Amino acid sequence: MDVAQLKNTKVSIIGAARSGVGAAKLLQAQGATVFVSDQQPESKLAAHIANLTSAGIAYEAGGHTENAYDCSLMVISPGVPSDAQVVKEAQKRGIKVVSELEAASWFCRARVVAITGSNGKTTTTTLLGKILEEAKKKHAVAGNIGTAFSGVVQELTENDVAVLEVSSFQLDHIETFRPKVAVIMNITPDHMDRYGNSMEKYSASKARVFMNQTIEDTLIYDADDEQTVKTIKPANSRKLGFSAEKSLVEGAFIEEKQLITMLGGKRTAVLSTRQVGIPGTHNLYNVMAATLAAQVLEVNPGAIATAVKNFRGVEHRLEYIRDFNGVKYYNDSKATNVDSVRYALQAFSEPIVVLLGGRDKGNDYSQIVDLVKQHVRAIVAIGESAEKVETAFKDVKPVTRAESIEEAVTLARDWAEPGDVVVLSPACASFDWFENYEHRGKVFKELVNRLAE
Repeated sequence: MDVAQLKNTKVSIIGAARSGVGAAKLLQAQGATVFVSDQQPESKLAAHIANLTSAGIAYEAGGHTENAYDCSLMVISPGVPSDAQVVKEAQKRGIKVVSELEAASWFCRARVVAITGSNGKTTTTTLLGKILEEAKKKHAVAGNIGTAFSGVVQELTENDVAVLEVSSFQLDHIETFRPKVAVIMNITPDHMDRYGNSMEKYSASKARVFMNQTIEDTLIYDADDEQTVKTIKPANSRKLGFSAEKSLVEGAFIEEKQLITMLGGKRTAVLSTRQVGIPGTHNLYNVMAATLAAQVLEVNPGAIATAVKNFRGVEHRLEYIRDFNGVKYYNDSKATNVDSVRYALQAFSEPIVVLLGGRDKGNDYSQIVDLVKQHVRAIVAIGESAEKVETAFKDVKPVTRAESIEEAVTLARDWAEPGDVVVLSPACASFDWFENYEHRGKVFKELVNRLAE
């Protein structure tokens, strides 16, 4: 978009949280007449509304009125799905709808690395940020990870790097967004409720991350994931795979417990897999993806190896909390789909008591029945989908339903035996009992830390 056209243009921002406020301030600075609309009550948005008020930006809370449609451009925050009524109504009225990701990209001078996929996005994005920090390359880590892209984009120059975690909802509403490096971690069932239970539609959403790329750009992908390999076939960019199962002519792979990259015919042994600071095979995939992206950005292997060795993962992703009465407790609140739970169950050799449930997203639990048989001692079913969880596993392992997160922690403590692991790995969204997955993880950690002898 020609940003000069934004002057005096009426723009509605849907969502008054971090990304919405960031987009509102960014577009206001370009001379646009900005209005922010959020369906949440004002009491839940106090800090963000104070930010808007201090910037002199008009807003409404508690629902979207006609004021939200008094615009020629609508910018939607990452948490707003394509099937939201406000989005469908805007499109019906002929209003141009773009994501905050797209709008922010209009002002980006930096090289962009966009990381998407069903699982591993946050870990890979965070790790790449740590690698760039180790290499002393100026960068910003933003997107769907806590800092709005629109809030940092103007600080970045053409010599810098924007490392973005990107969701399918954000990609659904891009037009010109073109990352220098696109990364697809994997494509497994997630948000099926949003995509009509269609993997084809969900995959098409992920594929939008490379739709504007050319041969001058790079696409990094999971060469072991059949759905991803199928999805990236139409890409015009340079393709680099990563694999834990086979050697590759171009890309990253594991050979004799070494992480190897092959780029332009040059073979590099980056580090031993034993030196990777985060456990689990799934994390080797995250490390390989981050390593390839870093090498494309011309980071030397020494800086990559140092950062990977020192990296201890991200909050809410198989995060160790404490040992209580010989039982280790882990917070995996970010596990919001079934495949994430698969990784959690494979990460431990000890018997597991797992807390499962929340707001269901069309989950198919049959995919992990064998792993539950093999690794799990008992299941504590939580949230709106507790009945579905119980139905799926009651003939496999003991299942107990909890009416609150407090009761769930108590039940898990009672089920666990010394030497066991208790892990909150819900496979579901958090919005039934909590504000978001961070809130769910924080409350779980507080309750575990309060367990008394």
